[in-house]
Amino acid sequence: MRASQFFISTLKEAPADADIVSQKLMLRAGFIRKVAAGVYNWMPMGLRSLRKVENIVREEMNRAGAIEIVMPMVQPAGLWQETGRFDGMGPELLRFKDRHERDFVIQPTSEEVVTDIARNELRSYRALPKNFYQIQTKFRDERRPRFGVMRGREFTMKDAYSFDRSAEDAGKSYDNMFAAYCRIFDRLGLTYRAVAADTGAIGGDRSHEFQVIAETGEDAIVYCPDSDYAANIELAEAVAPAGERPAASQPLTKVHTPGVKTIADLVRFLNIDITATVKALVVEGEEEGSAVLMLVRGDHELNEVKAEKIAGIKKPLTMATPALINKAFGANPGSLGPVGFKGRIIADRTVAKMADFVIGANEDDQHYTGANFVRDCVEPEVADIRNVVVGDASPDGKGLLAIQRGIEVGHVFYLGTKYSQAMDATFLDEDGKPKHFEMGCYGIGVTRILGAAIEQNFDGKGMIWPDSIAPFNVVICPVGYDRSEAVKAAADQLYGELLAKGVDVIIDDRGERPGAMFADWELIGAPHRVTIGDRGLKEGKVEYQHRRDSEATAVAAGEILAHLLAKLG
Repeated sequence: MRASQFFISTLKEAPADADIVSQKLMLRAGFIRKVAAGVYNWMPMGLRSLRKVENIVREEMNRAGAIEIVMPMVQPAGLWQETGRFDGMGPELLRFKDRHERDFVIQPTSEEVVTDIARNELRSYRALPKNFYQIQTKFRDERRPRFGVMRGREFTMKDAYSFDRSAEDAGKSYDNMFAAYCRIFDRLGLTYRAVAADTGAIGGDRSHEFQVIAETGEDAIVYCPDSDYAANIELAEAVAPAGERPAASQPLTKVHTPGVKTIADLVRFLNIDITATVKALVVEGEEEGSAVLMLVRGDHELNEVKAEKIAGIKKPLTMATPALINKAFGANPGSLGPVGFKGRIIADRTVAKMADFVIGANEDDQHYTGANFVRDCVEPEVADIRNVVVGDASPDGKGLLAIQRGIEVGHVFYLGTKYSQAMDATFLDEDGKPKHFEMGCYGIGVTRILGAAIEQNFDGKGMIWPDSIAPFNVVICPVGYDRSEAVKAAADQLYGELLAKGVDVIIDDRGERPGAMFADWELIGAPHRVTIGDRGLKEGKVEYQHRRDSEATAVAAGEILAHLLAKLG
């Protein structure tokens, strides 16, 4: 490709409404252009990288035995009504009526449509297993689309759906997809972790997220450096402290705490360690008007995903209103606790092992010191309801937990019969009886991968692409291409030789000044750059520089082809 024949449209500054690094750099480098909130044009430079991601995903899905199809973006509401998701999914599902007043949706995912395919086409166990996938445009009507392609409304996703005879076979399909995802992210050249995850709104009971590691990531990834344990923060288990709960050693004492409403206030007021305090949070129970008290240590945070899974808790998890709290406790938030409370009490595992703790006294501006379970209040139910923290024991017993940030770019789910039962999707098994399909679903955010790759690989000059998904792998920068015959001849020769070797190369023949030319390609992030100039050619040299290198390296002009091919692997 010659730059003069391509479309390069870089900007010195990102638009003022760009939020994060990847969004700013993609806009500045001319990868995308905004059309509306959360909706972007993919420009030629960005589209090259997007297609490379798609090709890697497609090749590995095909290698894993999945079969490509394309399902419509516009889907009839009737299929979504069969599963209850038409009404239950929320405003992110874009609903509309056609001219005949029939309800439709624009797909954010395609479980219903693919299950409809299966119940009509996969009639016998002999047709199984099957895995259908598509790489298709999706739309989710985000309330606040932001972060460019990271949280847009329109995006490209690879979604796959497996159909099996039994749960055991479905597990094999899941493992096959898990392995395929590892190959995909290995080939993409990204640092990632596969972490155990909550199944969320999709459903099912086995799930892993694929997280690209990045300091700017929105997700917290929990892992053990000494083992293979990894999970997202919503699922990571907080194990109980070792040993038994100490015996009470302090009397229960009420302390006047005027104006103390938070744990931080309490610690300052009493001059105590935060680990001696217990935080009281009140949620609504399933029974109308009921309040459930949840207790976590003062320096810990309630994990709402874990808490919501407890039987008898209103779903989705709903924090109690001030009116309900006052009715149940006779006090306002900031002074609540288990002493004297007659309702349901659930303590985190750490709190359940505490003695002589400080807690609200269920009177405004009053707290208790020296509080203990059994002696001063009922023994609580015990459950894992908190987020883990750095230094917690790993659930596998092999070390201590660490936490890093990540960006979710892929997710695999075992669904079981959640959708096949809802839609009565069956096949005839070997005994001639109908049986519901065992299903799995597997998603990869294709456009999101590019944003995540940038968040992981950038510096002050611009993007730094892995070879596998760079818009161009090699850029030839001839200094004075339009003025020097020697430079033009050497650049054209190397360009032709690289093309003959199948290298994805672009020659910048625009006649730009060296500073402007280098700035463009550092912003765009081409991994390998060769600079050819008159002065170097007179010495029989050209310059090679990897995008991560701080300085260029002089290479003999006759050896630059071999040098590049070695770098490209």
